[in-house]
Amino acid sequence: MPGRRDRVAERVAVIGGGPGGLYAAALLKRLDPGRSVTVWERGAPEDTFGFGVVFSDETVGGIESADPVVYAGMRKEFVRWDAIDIRHRDRLTRSGGHGFAALDRRRLLALLYARCRDLGVDVRIRTSAPTAAELAAGHDLVVAADGAHSATRTAHADVFRPRLTAHDCRYIWLSADLPLDAFRFEILETPYGVMQAHAYPYRRGASTFVVEMAEEVWRRAGFDQQAGDLPDGAEGAIASCEKLFAGVLDGRALHGNRSRWQSFTTVTNDSWRHGRTVLLGDAAHTAHFSIGSGTKLAMEDALALAAALREQADVDAALAAYESERRPVVESTQRAALASLEWFERLGSYVDQPPTQFAFNLLTRSRRVTHGNLRLRDREFTDGVERGFGAPPGTPPMFTPFTLRGLTLRNRVVVSPMDMYVARDGVPGDFHLVHLGARALGGAGLVMTEMVCVSPNGRITPGCTGLWNDEQEAAWRRITDFVHQQGGTGQDSPGHDAPGTAIGLQLGHSGRKGSTRLMWDGIDQPLPDGNWPLVAPSALPYREGVNQVPHALTDRELAGIREQFAAAAERGARAGFDLLELHCAHGYLLSSFLSPLTNRRTDRYGGDLAGRLRFPLEVLDAVREMWPSDKPLSVRISATDWAPGGATGDDAVAVARALADHGADIVDVSTGQVVADERPAYGRSYQTPFADRIRNETGLPVIAVGAISSWDDVNSLLLAGRADLCALARPHLYDPHWTLHAAAEQSYAGPAAPWPAPYLAGRRPPPTGRTDAPKPRLTLDS
Repeated sequence: MPGRRDRVAERVAVIGGGPGGLYAAALLKRLDPGRSVTVWERGAPEDTFGFGVVFSDETVGGIESADPVVYAGMRKEFVRWDAIDIRHRDRLTRSGGHGFAALDRRRLLALLYARCRDLGVDVRIRTSAPTAAELAAGHDLVVAADGAHSATRTAHADVFRPRLTAHDCRYIWLSADLPLDAFRFEILETPYGVMQAHAYPYRRGASTFVVEMAEEVWRRAGFDQQAGDLPDGAEGAIASCEKLFAGVLDGRALHGNRSRWQSFTTVTNDSWRHGRTVLLGDAAHTAHFSIGSGTKLAMEDALALAAALREQADVDAALAAYESERRPVVESTQRAALASLEWFERLGSYVDQPPTQFAFNLLTRSRRVTHGNLRLRDREFTDGVERGFGAPPGTPPMFTPFTLRGLTLRNRVVVSPMDMYVARDGVPGDFHLVHLGARALGGAGLVMTEMVCVSPNGRITPGCTGLWNDEQEAAWRRITDFVHQQGGTGQDSPGHDAPGTAIGLQLGHSGRKGSTRLMWDGIDQPLPDGNWPLVAPSALPYREGVNQVPHALTDRELAGIREQFAAAAERGARAGFDLLELHCAHGYLLSSFLSPLTNRRTDRYGGDLAGRLRFPLEVLDAVREMWPSDKPLSVRISATDWAPGGATGDDAVAVARALADHGADIVDVSTGQVVADERPAYGRSYQTPFADRIRNETGLPVIAVGAISSWDDVNSLLLAGRADLCALARPHLYDPHWTLHAAAEQSYAGPAAPWPAPYLAGRRPPPTGRTDAPKPRLTLDS
């Protein structure tokens, strides 16, 4: 790997001698032996914290390609295993086929120090680095690999714009004289609460042993009163952990290494670069240890930085390319790590699950590992999870029935409500018949209407549907009749052994988000003319200076809106809908009562959560009274506002309990869209943790929504006990027959996903033209 003639970054300074900094220094020197590379490390190699570090096969492969010498040294030290063990209520469940490699952190550092010395890197141990600003004056590049508490990041916070988020659990990093042959999760239920240990081997006869628990458990156990950061470890904590986990340790000792109780902090930065200075590893980003990514990410950063400097014409371009390449990867990892971290924060709500489901839930907690992944790795394990779920042999979990009151859904797939904006005077037309009818023919268990408005002034746009007059009721009856006749509904559907497609009605009122243009003409933008007056809990516009200021509702007006909801529910029952959903999400009228950001009332309909809940519950009561008792009622909520001072997950749990007390049978758990300045944490299945929490803390059935895009996601959420139904929107726009195709792709041909008789010939994908050429039958040596 010869150096470039037009050398980029002739003089490089590296602040921090951890794995990321050392590896970056070695790679940069190896790529260009003429480059000057200096590393400053204020400690010594033996001063490192912790014990073992874990690598994926992908990361190891990248290290092998970039520097075979480092790889060879690591390979000699590796402990490898492919199983994960979960001990839960004295039952050990094993899942195989995973593939891990770990080694002693101190040995890794020794290897990297040796490699740097061999390559001619100037490594200055026990030496504090000059500031990044001072180094930048005499170097072409400054690599700040100075850890999660980075002084460089703090000094230039105005440029990097860091966000440090502290989390609730306390943990301590220890080791045990324990010869494990798998990654081990030990779940311990104590008089103080639930504790867990994350343990894995890192050298022969020794394992990393991280003890973690919620803050309140940590305090009840008295750990806050014990000695903390001692030179030889937190002695009191170690002795207590040895007693608590005596059944696991079997008399073996625990050891510390600069060990202390701490809370994990997630580090993110708006930018990773400032002039010639760039952040690397924990200085730029952290990911919770439960997915084992800290050292892995830092060394991958080093690989990407070295490659960018080799490929780009100058330092600025190289740093831009480095951040552009790494940021999406890191953010994806951080989302997975946050999901894992939050799962362990809520561990106490899962311990009553059956052992196999609990194990599956734990393994899929980050949403990166799925039912399909685990099935490939360990078929016997997933077969056991499916049996525990109640899925008959050969039946994917998504094709098991689900019953609410007198309605049995043939499968767990819901076509999520999607506004079409093509109605005239609130009347659904041929487009709605074809749109909803096509999704019903496509195999879903439940097809939901868009938000159907309870009054003309309750519409979002002039194209929204309604249910306030006879013409609208008749038009909806035409649609429900089609769904029932062609998709079947109820156990008496001819030719089916399971119920057919059901159709649900979502009722709502736009509140302060009404009187806007059609989505494609300008979403949330006010109409150029013909606006109608808006109402809301408080006189707060959706966007200041853009949207109309709503009128704060009086008691008399609130009573009138309650009557509109009740009348629409009665019409919905006559129109033949199977389920009714009350829309209390996304910043529409009922949702805006629930959020403290949009409800500033000082009367009985405002104030604390009980006050903010009052009007939505009154509407729910009125709707429940008019809705048939044998038909289920759902409520859609925004479980968080994604904004400071707004509704939170804690509020969502309390709201769900109140809804259940007032007759809700299931909660449809969405998030956000309440205020315009929200900051959602977008990502695959990003809203499902809120549904998971509500289901497992309240016992109330839930519908999960939010970037669920694959049938593998659906199966995973159901098997883990995070949801009872899964609602998908965009996938059903892309493919109206999404559910039937999911069945075909899983080789399922049972009664929960019947193809309409005229479509039977389409059950298999059509053949395509050949793309391969005939292979030679005979090859002769020349």
